[in-house]
Amino acid sequence: MKYNILGNTGLLVSELCLGAMTFGGRGFWTAIGELEQKPVDELVKRSVDGGINFIDTANVYSEGLSEEMTGQAIRNLGLSRHELVLATKVRGKMGEGPNETGLTRAHILRQVDESLRRLNTDYIDLYQIHGFDPFTPLEETLRALEDVVRSGKVRYIGCSNLSAWHIMKALAYSEYNNLARFVSLQAYYTIAGRDIEREIIPLLKDQKVGLMVWSPLAGGLLTGKYKREGAGPEGARRTSFDFPPVNKERAFDIMDILRPMAEAKGVSIARLALAWLLQQDAVTTVIIGAKKMEQLEDNLKAVDVRFSPEELEQLDEVSRLPEEYPGWMYERQGGDRKAQREKWLVRRSS
Repeated sequence: MKYNILGNTGLLVSELCLGAMTFGGRGFWTAIGELEQKPVDELVKRSVDGGINFIDTANVYSEGLSEEMTGQAIRNLGLSRHELVLATKVRGKMGEGPNETGLTRAHILRQVDESLRRLNTDYIDLYQIHGFDPFTPLEETLRALEDVVRSGKVRYIGCSNLSAWHIMKALAYSEYNNLARFVSLQAYYTIAGRDIEREIIPLLKDQKVGLMVWSPLAGGLLTGKYKREGAGPEGARRTSFDFPPVNKERAFDIMDILRPMAEAKGVSIARLALAWLLQQDAVTTVIIGAKKMEQLEDNLKAVDVRFSPEELEQLDEVSRLPEEYPGWMYERQGGDRKAQREKWLVRRSS
C-alpha cells in the first residue's frame, strides 16, 4: 500500500480508501448494502490490516447508521483513532423540516455535531460538502466551514460532485478571505467514465487539490458480471439500482479489452479497472466498497497490478474521450508553443 499526500497538505492517506456506503442499509440505502455490525467490523479490520488508513462515509448514508457503525467498528476493534483518517460529508436531507438539508450555516453547524456524535469522535479529519446547493450562497457555506475548522471539530475540508467553475470560485473566495480551503474533491471517475479529464482534473492539478474517486467500478458494471446483452446477475447492484449513468456500449468495448488482459494476468476485471485508476497521476485515493470479504480481498490486490506501456496505450485508446471544443482548438493552436517549450526544457537541462 502506498500513501499519497492529500492535496496541498502534509496529510498522508492510503491509495485505497474504505467506503462505508454499504454499512447499515436503512431507507433508500438498502439498494447499496445492508451490512450488520459484525461483517462491518471484519471489513474494517481487514482494510486496516491491508494498510488502509482512510475511511470515507457520509451523514446521509443509511440515515446516519453508516457513521454510527463506522465509529462502533473502530471501538470494537480497539483501533487507534489518531492513526486513522476519517472523512464524512454534509449536504443531504437528514430530517423532515425545511432546514434539515443543504449547505446553510444552520445545517452545517448542526450536522457536524451530529456526525461527531455518531462517529463517537471529537474531530473529523476531512469534512466534505456532498454536492451543490443552489439555494445557499457559497460565501455562507465557506464561512461556516471555516468556523468548524477553527473550532477544532474539523481538520480539513473538501468538496464532492462540483463543476470546475464551482470549485475554482470556492478556492478563490477562500484564498482572498484567508479561509480554510478545499483540499480535495471526491468525484466519479472510471476507465468507462473519464469526463472529469476535460476541465476538472486540469484544475485539480493546477490548484493542488487531491482527488478521491467514488464508484471506481461504475456501480459494479466494471466487475465483469454483466454482459452486453441482457440484465446482470440476480442481486447485483446495477440490476436494482442502475447508477451512476454510463455509456454502456463504450463500457463493454472497454471490457472486451480488459477481459483477455485479466485472463492473461490471472486477475479479475475489477482489479484491472481499479489498477488503471491508480495509474492516473491526478488520483490521490480510490474509494472501495464491499458487501463481501472476497470483494474486499480482490480490491486490495489492485495495488499490486502492473501494466506494460503497451497495455496502458491499448486501454487509453479504447476509453479515450471524444474531442470537444475548445479542446481540439487548444491542440491546433498550441502545438507551436508546446514545441518551443520542449526545446527550451531540453536546453535548460543540458
